[in-house]
This record gives sequence, C-alpha cells and structure tokens, in this order.
Amino acid sequence: MEPGNRLGDMEITDPKAMRALAHPVRLAILERLQRHGPATATQLSPHVGATPSVTSWHLRHLAGFGLVGDAEGGTDRRERRWEAMARGFRFERPDDEDGAAAARALSWEMFARAAALPERWATETEPGLEPAWRRLGGLANTRVAVSAEELAAIHDAIEAVLAPYVTRDAAEQPPGSRGVRLLRYVLPEADDESGPSA
Repeated sequence: MEPGNRLGDMEITDPKAMRALAHPVRLAILERLQRHGPATATQLSPHVGATPSVTSWHLRHLAGFGLVGDAEGGTDRRERRWEAMARGFRFERPDDEDGAAAARALSWEMFARAAALPERWATETEPGLEPAWRRLGGLANTRVAVSAEELAAIHDAIEAVLAPYVTRDAAEQPPGSRGVRLLRYVLPEADDESGPSA
C-alpha cells in the first residue's frame, strides 16, 4: 500500500461523491456499516434517524458512488444486505471552487457528527471503564509550528504507527482488545496566528 494511504481507506476524489456523503443520514449509514458490518435498511433505520424506505433510498445513492454495495450472502432482494466497500474513507480538498466547496461541506458534516463524541464518552463510557482503560483515554491538545511539508510528514508518521492495528484481521487481535476511537483534528491556524510561541 502506498505511503499516502497506509490504512486502506477509500479515496474520494469526485466532488459529487463528497456532496452525497455530506448528508447526515448517508454519513451515519456509512459509519454504521463500517463499524458494525453488513445490515439491511430496516436494521440501519433506527440508528441513522430515517425510515427503512428513506434509508434504502440513501443506500442506493451511496452505492451509485461505490461507497456501499451488496453484502455476500444477501439473496433476498426484499431484505437486501448492504456493506461498506472500505473500512474508512479519505478525501482531499480540491483546488477548484466546486471541489473545495464539496470537501468543505463533507468536513463540516464530519465535524458536526464528531462534536458530541467526547462529551458522550466522558459522561456515558468513561465512568464505567476499568482503571487501566480510563488512564489511557482522554485527549491531548498540542500546538506545533511546522511547515506544510512537516505537517504532511506528521500525518504519514501517525498513519505508519496506526496501520498495523487498523488493517489486522480480528483473529490477530490479542485477548482483551476493544474498539478505540482516535479522533484526529488537524487545524492549521491562520497565517497571522502562527509563530514560534506555543
């Protein structure tokens, strides 16, 4: 796998696909399929905030961009099982105005979906964790002054560390493994905010 995509994410380059995925129900559908595996529209419906028929319509829309497809073993068209076509996705902000607007819309929707995760974790999940897991959870807020090339190298180094854990089969996970969500916000400051002081 090339260094730019060690995690095996689907590369989204089409602005139309970015706009399609920027819809809250579609993004919720894709995230649910990536996290929990194949499901029908009826099974997805209570988790994505839409009726089964609306969920089915959104699934077909995502399939048109190759983001989801038919799951193996799904033979009954009335109970069509869908699966995500990759465990994750990534996109870059194109230079053209339409592409940049589509990438911005998808970014905003992703930020909105992730905004409540830390608070929900802190109030619902963290209190019930064992001490060893509780110590490892939480957040870091680190500011660095770097060039664009150095930031790209940081991205690559983080993915190099994560890749073996992201891409390994479930059978290779050691006993006691559990899902851990790593949220990575990379927020370059405006030029007048940058400087050597932290």
